[in-house]
Amino acid sequence: MRKGDAAFPDVSDFPEHSSCLNCHRQQFFARERPAPVICANCHVNNSPRDTSRYLFPSLGDVTDPLLKRRELTLEFLVGFPHDKHIDVVGLNAPPVDGYARALFINASLQEKKKDATEASCPVCHQTYQPQGNSSEEYVVKPPKTLGDNFWLKKGTFKTTPNSHAVCFTCHNSDSGIAPEPKDCNVCHKLRSPDARPRADFDPKLASEMGISDGVILARWSRRTSAGAFRHEGGEHPNLGCTSCHNVAAFNLLDVKTLKVPLRSCGGADGCHITPTTDDGGALNFELDQKKKDPAFVCTKCHIVFGKEAVPADHPQAISTPEPQKKPS
Repeated sequence: MRKGDAAFPDVSDFPEHSSCLNCHRQQFFARERPAPVICANCHVNNSPRDTSRYLFPSLGDVTDPLLKRRELTLEFLVGFPHDKHIDVVGLNAPPVDGYARALFINASLQEKKKDATEASCPVCHQTYQPQGNSSEEYVVKPPKTLGDNFWLKKGTFKTTPNSHAVCFTCHNSDSGIAPEPKDCNVCHKLRSPDARPRADFDPKLASEMGISDGVILARWSRRTSAGAFRHEGGEHPNLGCTSCHNVAAFNLLDVKTLKVPLRSCGGADGCHITPTTDDGGALNFELDQKKKDPAFVCTKCHIVFGKEAVPADHPQAISTPEPQKKPS
């Protein structure tokens, strides 16, 4: 599936029917025409005469114009332990063409680098479609009547690994570092029914914008807090990842642990949360407006959540100034 130096042992296609029949015999032999519905999970055309299959989901870094890719919602989550990797994974080479295979792992258990965490994050997470020095800041051209309304900008999202490429750099049959590639169940865990929280995402709005990029739609549809947050916006690129993300506490099987604490939007210099509205805090301003008019829609950070009642942690994030002592 991968050519030249990029090649390594990996899953290359869907398993044979014999692997599926033990559990899905009833679906396989269902009297459905032109073919059982279950066939459409792997096959491009749901017909017994066409054996062409989609590109296997874990081959996200493989580009092949002859193989179609299917966007699907998996029943599994990846239980990646961030806390076990932040001290041993480091970026010591720049990415080439955005592919994770160009990133190298520096697994040194002898010495924990001071900036190990910040060096670890870019191995798996890069800013997706950054604006950079371009004058065009939007993903798609906005309407001339946009005004102050929200429109998706470049550099809003970060990437996540879409294949085994980075993982198998260390976890392979030669290294002896567990888990090995054959131990699928160590990382891939069945999603629990409550693991799909509401997201601050409006598919209708995304459609109106003409957003068709699969990576953007996947990231956006999973944002459970501030759907409008842009990683490349304002001073955000100058902040370290751990300024907002408590990666040591991450549990990818529990979405609640991934949420960014609202207080991190305050920052040392005030940023979006300040002691008073006069100090310029965006949260302060919108809370004031919400108090005056419950129908006010908070749009600084939110897409759909801004229409709802203010969560309890929002007012609590604003520190109450200590009363000044009167001179004696």
